[in-house]
Amino acid sequence: MEEKLAKKLRNEQLRSKVVAAEEAASWIKDGMVLGMSGFTRAGDVKVVPLALVEKAKTENFKVDVYTGASLGPEVDQYLAEAGAIRKRGPYQADSGIRNKINSGDIAYVDAHLSHNAELVRQGIIGPIDFAIIEAAAITEEGLLIPTTSVGNSPIFVQEADQVIIELNVAQLDALEGIHDIYVPGPQGKRAPIPLQNASDRLGTIGIPLDLDKVKGIVISDILDAPSTIVPADEETDIMANHLLNFLREEIKADRLTTSLRPLQSGVGSIANAVLLGFKDSEFENLEVYSEVLQDAVFELIDAGKVSFASATSITLSEEVGNRVYGNFKKYADKLVLRPQEISNQPEIIRRLGLISVNTALELDIYGNVNSTHVSGTKMMNGIGGSGDFARNARLGIFVTKSYAKGGKISSIVPMVSHVDHTEHDVGVIVTEQGVADLRGLAPKERVGRIIDNCAHPDYREQLWAYFNAANEATGGHQTPHDLEKALSWHVNLAKNGTMKDPSFAK
Repeated sequence: MEEKLAKKLRNEQLRSKVVAAEEAASWIKDGMVLGMSGFTRAGDVKVVPLALVEKAKTENFKVDVYTGASLGPEVDQYLAEAGAIRKRGPYQADSGIRNKINSGDIAYVDAHLSHNAELVRQGIIGPIDFAIIEAAAITEEGLLIPTTSVGNSPIFVQEADQVIIELNVAQLDALEGIHDIYVPGPQGKRAPIPLQNASDRLGTIGIPLDLDKVKGIVISDILDAPSTIVPADEETDIMANHLLNFLREEIKADRLTTSLRPLQSGVGSIANAVLLGFKDSEFENLEVYSEVLQDAVFELIDAGKVSFASATSITLSEEVGNRVYGNFKKYADKLVLRPQEISNQPEIIRRLGLISVNTALELDIYGNVNSTHVSGTKMMNGIGGSGDFARNARLGIFVTKSYAKGGKISSIVPMVSHVDHTEHDVGVIVTEQGVADLRGLAPKERVGRIIDNCAHPDYREQLWAYFNAANEATGGHQTPHDLEKALSWHVNLAKNGTMKDPSFAK
């Protein structure tokens, strides 16, 4: 252990600051604001949160926790269930904390992931009392080498009053060198971000530390919790084929080539499964410029389809993680991890001309998308980076299965119960039923494409009946709605457990 620690902790000045997790936890007081590393269960701190869970058994305290995105169970399950979190942001994906949010026990600030660094920089989030950051190493010069994510760690380290470092001796030494830490200056004074290709490097391999702010270093040997994505199925395979055929038509129209534009795929099983469809396609020499690299990206690298991948996090299932981290040198020269204010930077997304694929919870007949709230009230995970990408991408694509709960729920409804992405940010919709290209269409022109191409057959007649009645009742308004019936599908679901109207039963 001593030899391994010496290799990981190479800065002489910091060696005297190694403390037990319990001592670090004792510094955390009621009402503090914490900035923690971690993005989609990757690179998150673990041993200090576990010590805080133990502390909560004998001491009443609550803290505000801000991160890059979702964390593993140490925070988003155990610390949440211990009652020690007052407010959480900007993204979560664990049922433990989700239940606390939906019961009102935890305040949740859902936000675009590219916005958080600016909120910290302006002092709207904060002041941050402690940045608690996982590291793979600390260099002689005092650079903190992140592990499997960067997220908001650079801005937390820069702006926090004090820093606690979790030095993870179980993380690969080969991670050193894959990070590119570039932090823009204050708005109004910053230079253009000089990134023109997914593979460009702009900054340093680690996060610069103010050594005087480092309060303590805690040793960890807990690896990331594996991702919870499920394998592709017949319907996601069909969706992938629909997307590939759509892209082939874009090539025929001379808008793309077989190397396309850099790809972005959102967090989750459906987006991952659809991206995996490129594996057996003719598309090649692909680049990825995304927020998270899931299993599919590494499958595509192995297949020789993806030549380079840029993101802020690597989040893998146990099986794929064992394979990738067991031979990481094979991938290291094809990867870069950046701060999320760079990976999700709207200006870069627009300039690189990304093809963005994200998941919808539900969408309506005019193309508005709900990504976050079940029946308009219950939070699922959060908007994440989908808004950053959808609004600014060359192609903003949303994927979803056309139904849920065995057909009791239609993913396409007259009016979404909550709007995350307005019709103006949604270019293309893909379900297992087909593709709706909404670009350049007026609202009423979108209706037919969405219902006929993407809705489940069991709900098409019911959707058309709603639109035709609303169109007649309004006299053909720009976006016809019957406000008394617009959310009747959700009301019927709440009362009767299904969105199906018996009068349209097959």
